[in-house]
Amino acid sequence: MTNSVDFSGRPFHFIGIGGIGMSALAYVLAKRQFPVSGSDLRPNHITHKLESIGAHIFGKQEASNLEFFHPQVLANPVVLNSQEELSADTKSKLPQVICSTAINTNNLEYKAALELGCPVLHRSDVLAALIADYYSIAVAGTHGKTTTSSMIGYMLLEAGLDPTIIVGGEVNAWEGNARLGHSQYLVAEADESDGSLVKHAPEIGIITNIELDHPDHYDTLEEVIDTFQTFAKGCKTLIGSIDCATVRDRLQPTISYSLHSDTDADYTVTNIDYRADGTTALVWERGTALGVLKLRLLSRHNLSNALAAVAVGRVLGLEFGAIAKGIATFEGARRRFEFRGEVNGITFIDDYAHHPSEIRVTLAAARLQARPGQRVVAIFQPHRYSRTLTFLEEFAESFTHADLVVLTDIYSAGEPNLGQISGERLTAEIAKQHSQVVYQPTLPAVCDYLLETLRPGDLALFLGAGNLNQVIPEVITALCEPAKATS
Repeated sequence: MTNSVDFSGRPFHFIGIGGIGMSALAYVLAKRQFPVSGSDLRPNHITHKLESIGAHIFGKQEASNLEFFHPQVLANPVVLNSQEELSADTKSKLPQVICSTAINTNNLEYKAALELGCPVLHRSDVLAALIADYYSIAVAGTHGKTTTSSMIGYMLLEAGLDPTIIVGGEVNAWEGNARLGHSQYLVAEADESDGSLVKHAPEIGIITNIELDHPDHYDTLEEVIDTFQTFAKGCKTLIGSIDCATVRDRLQPTISYSLHSDTDADYTVTNIDYRADGTTALVWERGTALGVLKLRLLSRHNLSNALAAVAVGRVLGLEFGAIAKGIATFEGARRRFEFRGEVNGITFIDDYAHHPSEIRVTLAAARLQARPGQRVVAIFQPHRYSRTLTFLEEFAESFTHADLVVLTDIYSAGEPNLGQISGERLTAEIAKQHSQVVYQPTLPAVCDYLLETLRPGDLALFLGAGNLNQVIPEVITALCEPAKATS
């Protein structure tokens, strides 16, 4: 794949345009008035939004989709041999075809693009080109990327800096996963999962933490560290949390932050108060008190994310008052401890947590919010066979803050099932550490079990990066039916 992105007006065609990362890029390009098309097998509200701003969406992934912009050229492709090349005029009319790591090389559109000689790029190439086109702030790290990048984007928006934003989750403030601003600033979430993080060279880079999370791509933590080190070298200013020993010892960030006031971090906090309705803390900048920070988000990991945002704001010259005002009203991204409703006294929360560390902190936040005597019911769908197998022991120890754990089978995310691990086996491992664990193999079975088991006062927390959250509206609707029948 080439990594040369053409912003002169050549069309962009996305294979799998409805994905959370792909759609954000497509949205920004379409809003910048580039011709954009794409295909996806499952139309959704994201693809409908792209259509509303002028993108052309195909419901099938077929070779003929590539004829959309220039049918007179693409309907009669030139067949090349090893000595021939397309003319410059013909090349300029071929769309740039964008793929993610999820696109298989046997995909018909992908194969057709190669046969036609279309420029074929990875989505990270487009993001890297956009990062180079702006004064960019790129947020990386194993955990907290979406919340931190969304918080920074929201803070800059509230401060009047009108940023362009590209994140891996949807945010109500800009009604989606991207917005096009009209200033020099771009805030982007930078993903390490497939190694493409090394392509990005932002003005400001943030690294929240480093762990092994994608054993489908990395064999060891050392390989992950190598990727982050390469990214760090490309950042003009690197902001990092030294509460993560790996960031502290292996990266030496330009600007550091920590939740511990006895460190030598540039930004620290004291007077911390974690409450069920949010968090407050006194923020210090290199030994000088800046003021009190209030945020609606729960628990220590979100306070850490907020400190990263404070550091970015100060690098950009914002007064602490403007920073604090923005952070105080930030409501978070969807699927990050997202409130989905309350029925019959049962509270429903949806969260993207899929790594043992994320599950631990999310359940800790749930326990903080739970009222005395309220049960925390954790409903978890493991994500990827490779991750579940690699972190089997860690997953088994991650549910201590839950009163009841309900597991379903593993969401494959396209991985083949090699028969090494299953949701049932993970359930057995968790049961060695936890007395209340139940396995329900399918989503309909999960739904039926919850309808039988949930009781008034429960906090039902749905965890996972797959499709488990589809169960939430079904359970809520079913719980509402008896109420309608008796009204």
